[in-house]
Amino acid sequence: MAMQEFVSLVHKSTKRDYIARVNEIDKAEVAEVAIQFGYDYWDGDRLTGYGGYKYDGRWRKVADAMVESYGIKPGMRILDVGSGKGFLLHDFTESVPGVEVAGIDISSYAIEHTMDSVKPNCQVGSAAELPWPDDYFDLVISINTLHNLYLPDLWSAFQEIERVGRVAKYICVEGYRNEREKVNLMYWQLTCRAFHTPEEWRFLFEKTGYSGDHEFIYFE
Repeated sequence: MAMQEFVSLVHKSTKRDYIARVNEIDKAEVAEVAIQFGYDYWDGDRLTGYGGYKYDGRWRKVADAMVESYGIKPGMRILDVGSGKGFLLHDFTESVPGVEVAGIDISSYAIEHTMDSVKPNCQVGSAAELPWPDDYFDLVISINTLHNLYLPDLWSAFQEIERVGRVAKYICVEGYRNEREKVNLMYWQLTCRAFHTPEEWRFLFEKTGYSGDHEFIYFE
């Protein structure tokens, strides 16, 4: 298990007004809408989610970095747990023509609006119960998804990723290292269920048997 920095470049490029996030809205009411992971979360107002999640190529640098780090070659299989609209999977297919990709997401809206290039390989489902056999994928990734699960499903998700991943695995979750980052995380998040320090996340990795790489993003 190793710390990897793939998502940090994308995460740190986004500017956030934490105070506005709680001053301009009824946070609890908005969160109830966001947690449905429908139109409002993906393509509605910024205060209820992404504010319009459209492909802009920003994930290509993440795909390229993973391809180099994990030695991805044509014919290898990649699974994205929490694939959203399939942007990263699309970039994998461009980075390595001939790679096989699959995606799963709890949001039927996201799957319905997944990019056409990878949509046939994506399906609605839960990270806690992956519908693939053991050791099926050469790389399993999950970015900014698992912290949206309550502990029972989170526990199962780690075990499922370990089960279906033959070699490489990578997850990215939100965390906090101090009180300021914890407060910022609470201000900004809409769908988070698991609020943990890096030490607590690593405890979960160990107890669930997750052996892959990881990355934490912080709201500084």
